[in-house]
Amino acid sequence: MIGEILGERYEVQQLLGKKAGRRTLLARDLQTQELVVIKLLSFGDDFEWDSLKLFEREAETLKSLSHPLIPQYLTYFEVNLPTIKGFALVQTYIPAKTLEQYLQSGRTFTEAEVKQIAKALLEILIYLHGLYPPVIHRDIKPSNILLGERSGNSVGQVYLVDFGSVQTVLATETGTRTVVGTYGYMAPEQFGGRTVAASDLYSLGATLIYLMTGNHPADLPQKDFRIQFEEAANVSPSFSKWLKWMIEPSLEGRFSSAAGAIAALEKPQPINLPALVISKPDGSKIQLIKTWDSLEIIIPPSGFHESIVFTGFFAIVWNSFILFWTISALSITTFLTNIPFALFSLPFWGAGLMMMYKVIFNLFGSIYLRLNPEQITLTWELFSWKFERPRPSPRQSVNKLVYIPKHFTKGSKDTRVAVPAQLYICSGLQKYQIGGNDGGIKSEVELEWLAHELSEWLGLPITNPMGSELS
Repeated sequence: MIGEILGERYEVQQLLGKKAGRRTLLARDLQTQELVVIKLLSFGDDFEWDSLKLFEREAETLKSLSHPLIPQYLTYFEVNLPTIKGFALVQTYIPAKTLEQYLQSGRTFTEAEVKQIAKALLEILIYLHGLYPPVIHRDIKPSNILLGERSGNSVGQVYLVDFGSVQTVLATETGTRTVVGTYGYMAPEQFGGRTVAASDLYSLGATLIYLMTGNHPADLPQKDFRIQFEEAANVSPSFSKWLKWMIEPSLEGRFSSAAGAIAALEKPQPINLPALVISKPDGSKIQLIKTWDSLEIIIPPSGFHESIVFTGFFAIVWNSFILFWTISALSITTFLTNIPFALFSLPFWGAGLMMMYKVIFNLFGSIYLRLNPEQITLTWELFSWKFERPRPSPRQSVNKLVYIPKHFTKGSKDTRVAVPAQLYICSGLQKYQIGGNDGGIKSEVELEWLAHELSEWLGLPITNPMGSELS
């Protein structure tokens, strides 16, 4: 087709790409002498009507967009030549190579450069997703991202191209769903024909992993549908954590907006993790539910164990004795005598009822530690009753994470007294404890695991008042 004139105006200069029923051409506008890109959909043996629907949608979408880092729509016309029949979409030409071409030529990217590219693309997505209806690209990958030449400390101008798979939310809600995208870069929900703004974030995260590792995401190992990129990429812990939120298979756990992803990328996240248990211990019934902006730890009832049996038996004996005392005191005929004796038993009733409460709570109660962008809460829940202790405090007041391993202190007569491991979060003057005698968790390995998870999520180092900061 080189030299062919399309639309009586555009002279084909070069074939840029070709796939089933489509060609991408570089052409010269004979009126302005400027280079343009023509996307050509031809009617052939491999023509599909879904392709025409997507092609027309791309034209309509580009026509409505106005962004300096997205190709501009120029015109759309029918092609009716002896050698080819179909439709042509003309858009502005951007003189830059794709990220795929850069990687294939051997160029590597530093973490700082990848972060620049990420931020530039997220700002484009903020524009697209902020339109009404929101525009979802659905096929973000290295070959659809152009990068200009380096300029000073800048990695180069970043452009997002090829809106051939574009989808508007309105079209998704009112029409049939078409599965489009590129394997390895598609979010899991796209395989079911569902696409949301967060789907583009997944594709962007997979693209950035390709830049950091040099491997297509589909070629990297997976575990529980998660791309395992850490060993292949030399990235800082904070950036690794951010990338994990971008490619989280679950929509609930992924960033929900490009603005939120930028905010998390720019937020300093000091990471200083201790050499503790970093995976959930086998057999643990503790639930850890986390997204990029919220975290919940659910500690289930501890159930029967030796100390509960002893406490329960002692509580029954204690309360039986206090009941006998109270009845005996009230049975005295003299009013002025029985009332003081009965009142004297109230503190003992309080101690007995507290022991019974502890027994029942260990059997049926749960503890919830919740952190969200607004506050931190620690809730003790027994049946329909809920108690918050200490009271909730603002999330921004959280300033320290403390883990104290199990140790021994000197008791009376030089005896050694075991002190269980403790884990708590400091927020202002409040202390939210989930480990130790009053914290619900007695297992040291479970506390080590949770200490690691909290440290990573909060971006706080783990400290030990008995021996300084852990490392």
